[in-house]
Amino acid sequence: MTPKQFLLYGGIILVALGVLGTFVLGPTPENSMLGDFFWLDSTENWAHLILGAVALGAYYMLKDAAMIRYLVLLVGVVAALAAVFGFLNAGSSTPNLGVTNLENPSDNILHLVVAVWAFWAGMMGNKESTTVS
Repeated sequence: MTPKQFLLYGGIILVALGVLGTFVLGPTPENSMLGDFFWLDSTENWAHLILGAVALGAYYMLKDAAMIRYLVLLVGVVAALAAVFGFLNAGSSTPNLGVTNLENPSDNILHLVVAVWAFWAGMMGNKESTTVS
């Protein structure tokens, strides 16, 4: 998978997750279809929608393969930080300083998977030419 493909597929997944989190999964564990196992609060839903739109915009507008690669690696760093921050704050009386529900273990695992996927796709960028059409 190339970094550019990561932006396309990741963007689609993030937008879908934001919409599902808002309208289907429910913004609290009480009204989530998956209960406490996996739910996204309003902050996460908006973050997913915005980041997904940015990823799709970057997919269509960026042509420089190096810039795309660095963007994907940055996504990996942010996702890894979200996972680590979530794991470290699990069970805290003020999880994530009230920003979002990153203390949910399934959410942290998902962020860790995204980080690995982004780092893998970003490293595949070494095999691309300097421009992408």
